Amino acid sequence: MKLYASRSWLSLSLLSVFLFSCVLAQKGDKDAVKEFQDRIDNYLSAKKKQDIAKKPTESPSKLAEEKQKTAEKIQQARPEAQRGDIFTPAVSAYFKQQIESTLRGPEGSKVRASLRHAEPLPNLQLRVNAKYPRNLPLQSTPPTLLKNLPPLPKDLQYRIVGSTLVLYDMSSGLVADFIPGAVPAA
Repeated sequence: MKLYASRSWLSLSLLSVFLFSCVLAQKGDKDAVKEFQDRIDNYLSAKKKQDIAKKPTESPSKLAEEKQKTAEKIQQARPEAQRGDIFTPAVSAYFKQQIESTLRGPEGSKVRASLRHAEPLPNLQLRVNAKYPRNLPLQSTPPTLLKNLPPLPKDLQYRIVGSTLVLYDMSSGLVADFIPGAVPAA
C-alpha cells in the first residue's frame, strides 16, 4: 500500500510540475506577443509622425517615387534602427518556437515543400532600415505558417529569406527587422 501511495504522490507531483510549466510557457507566450505588438505599434507610430501622404495614382513611376520618399522618411525617423528593435530576444524565441512547432506539426511537410519551391536566394546580408534588395524576389510566407504567427497591420508582411524571417514594410520596401535562423533546416 505504501508503494502505491508513493507512486500516486510522485505521479501527482510530476503532473503538477508539468501543468505549472505549461502555464508559465503560455504566460511567456502572451508576454512575447504583447511585447511584439507594442513594438509594432511603436514602429507604426514613428512612421505616422513622418506625415507620409499617399496620393492615389496608378503611374508606376509615381508609385516608385512615393515608395522612395516613404523609405527616406522612415529611415530618418529610425536612424539608429538595428536588429532586435522589434524582434527582441524574447520575441525571437517565441517566433522560432512557433515556426518550429508548425514545421513539426501535421502540415509541416506541406510548409517545407512550399518553401523549397520558392526561388533560391543567395546568401544575403539583410540590414534593418535598409531597402530589401530590388533584384531579389519577395518570397511569400506559407499560409499554414502565417496562421501560427501574430497578425500584422496591412503595411507589414512576414517574408522568408533562406532561413531568415523578415518583417517587411510594403509601403517603403524597407526591412523593419528580421530573425536569422528562424526557419530550422529540415
